[in-house]
Amino acid sequence: MIDQLEAGLARILAPCVKALNLRIVAAEPGVVTFALPVTAQVVHSGGVLCGQAIMSAMDTAMVAALASHLGGEFRPMTTVQLQTSFMRPVSAGLAEVRLVARVLRAGKTLAFGEISLSTPDGKLAAHATTTYALL
Repeated sequence: MIDQLEAGLARILAPCVKALNLRIVAAEPGVVTFALPVTAQVVHSGGVLCGQAIMSAMDTAMVAALASHLGGEFRPMTTVQLQTSFMRPVSAGLAEVRLVARVLRAGKTLAFGEISLSTPDGKLAAHATTTYALL
């Protein structure tokens, strides 16, 4: 399933999202885990991973989780809501962080999910809930 999801993302993602260099490390129906490298391109002047990169990675992870829920199919959808809570800063000194996106419920027209972003020591750094319109 990972190869199918990566191929779908390569086809649909904008260049700025591809530049995040997200990597799928695990996938099962409705749950996908990504690694996000912490690079100079996504660290702001305060020396931490910027919120914009975190939210973009979370949105991308949820699209992949929804596709995995749909058997690997990338169906047209759009983000309706992405509510993010930042719980602790992610230091520029880390190599990468992990995101886990999980589909909570998917109906005919709306889907709901959650995404967590954790540091290598397992500490939760950000959490989001999402709503997507399935088109």
